[in-house]
Amino acid sequence: MSKRWVIKLGSGLLTRQDGKVDRVQIGRIADQVAGLMKRGIEVVIVSSGAVAAGMTAMGLEKRPKDARELQACATVGQPELMSVYGRHFARHGLLGSQMLLTYWDLDSRACTRNARATLDLLLKRKRFVPIINENDAIADEEIRVGDNDRLSAHVAALVGADLLVILSGVDGLMTKSDGTGDRIPKVTKLDDAIRGLAGGAGSERNVGGMVTKLQAAEIAAEGGVDTVIAHGRRPQVLLELAAGKKLGTRFSLR
Repeated sequence: MSKRWVIKLGSGLLTRQDGKVDRVQIGRIADQVAGLMKRGIEVVIVSSGAVAAGMTAMGLEKRPKDARELQACATVGQPELMSVYGRHFARHGLLGSQMLLTYWDLDSRACTRNARATLDLLLKRKRFVPIINENDAIADEEIRVGDNDRLSAHVAALVGADLLVILSGVDGLMTKSDGTGDRIPKVTKLDDAIRGLAGGAGSERNVGGMVTKLQAAEIAAEGGVDTVIAHGRRPQVLLELAAGKKLGTRFSLR
């Protein structure tokens, strides 16, 4: 039976320092995903970056605080993001497919059943890469999942993934709360000491930080899924993980 991975890609990983979509980086990710699929691993991507891409198109330097501006950024940025994915996956004979979700969808048995069936069908066809994002254009504070770290965990549980891989700009959970110190290779229990190492929130162009990644690991564990947090700009990080290399921090909380 094929292994099934959910891979979460953060905004900081998918955008350049000037805030524009990092097409080269997305190409590198697409190459690795194609390599995973050749190894028999089914892949679902949960991708941030729509708001950041929209900020660039709308000439905004800082992430808006107004909900309507954020939603407008998402509607502008999401098609741009998907077109970049599409071009890179096409080089490998693959097609990206888009699915936008809200908390309402995940809270509805009918919606989750339909989403699971659709994802299963796409993955079995072996040519498609489902790319999921929160439906920011319509999700307000009452119906938001909250961030794509947690969304990726819900998706991992939904599709019965073998592994959730959260790629960001950090090497994993470190021994100091400011992100310095030594990398912690494995966590088997989320106690107060571990939570205290999470530090604060994210940057102007993303929502989450290590706090939400720990929450994601906990949600995934409730669904029977291990989580790895690793540095997304490490060359071949996904292929190294597939080869058994111990990178980042693995959360085995079951």
